[in-house]
Amino acid sequence: MFKRIALFWTILRTDAHYLWRALRHRSAPAWLKAGAALVLLYLISPIDLVPDVIPVFGVMDDLILVPLAIRFLLDRLPPNVSADVGRTRRI
Repeated sequence: MFKRIALFWTILRTDAHYLWRALRHRSAPAWLKAGAALVLLYLISPIDLVPDVIPVFGVMDDLILVPLAIRFLLDRLPPNVSADVGRTRRI
């Protein structure tokens, strides 16, 4: 259980770091900046798909949707930006 949590945290931290580096890239597309802003807005917004007052499921939607959205944005990076930030495509 703790190994899975540690692996999840490592993947999230790595993907967030790549997203940050891609956003700071000189040829980052505008849709990437807009998508990252929407992910951040969802993360800090009090409006969720599942309300946080529901004990387990309220937090789980944030823990699942945000990493999936970050991975979605990173998978659609242009090849030149992806190569410059050092992220290789995962198979």
